[in-house]
Amino acid sequence: MRELCLRCFRPISNCYCRYASDVDCGIKFVFLMHPKEAKRQRTGTGRLASICLPGSEIIMGIDFTQNERLNSLLNDERYFPMLMYPGEDAWNCGRQGFKEAVGNKQPLVIIIDSTWFCSKKMIRLSKNLHKLPKLSFKGSYKSIFTFKKEPYDYCVSTIESCYYIIKELQSCSLAKAECSPEPLMYIFRKMIEFQLSKENERIESGLPGSHAYDWKYTRKKEIPNLKAEAASPKSES
Repeated sequence: MRELCLRCFRPISNCYCRYASDVDCGIKFVFLMHPKEAKRQRTGTGRLASICLPGSEIIMGIDFTQNERLNSLLNDERYFPMLMYPGEDAWNCGRQGFKEAVGNKQPLVIIIDSTWFCSKKMIRLSKNLHKLPKLSFKGSYKSIFTFKKEPYDYCVSTIESCYYIIKELQSCSLAKAECSPEPLMYIFRKMIEFQLSKENERIESGLPGSHAYDWKYTRKKEIPNLKAEAASPKSES
């Protein structure tokens, strides 16, 4: 039986933690993770994001109405809780009054870590999320997650959501300006490189994949030159 890393739950031989660096941005992130997402070691990015974000938490479940830990955080006067979810009424850094609404409290960003279909169900069942102010992006972004097809062009992965919302909150002085969120994208790129290389090895060998739909993929995938895009954050001066 392969030994697993207790942080990223990957096999030790393929552990991503060696690529992780802290992103101490002054935001409290809480990932509400669907049980199905917790099993997706192959492409799940919520756990990778949590590894890089000091003080972040993963809470697993579907209906969080009676979840003691989440309710404790929501009722903590130190935080200004927001649900990361699009909507016409969502706060963003371009909306007047946003910074004043947060005030001196620490932003508490709650991210639903699941598929869009399951996310809607989780929000519908979790009554303690219904009255929370929503938080969304001011800008438009496109995912670099070439290994996985998102349902819409504007959808980004969980770890990319953290990266972009940190940068946007920095722009309105709601996150530490001196903190670089680049380690999030670095570990994400390393995951993409690994997954694409393993998929190409599978195709070359002619072996069946571990998923039922893998039979569709018989052409090798191009591995983007992500190394040129971003050097390791640990090597920066």
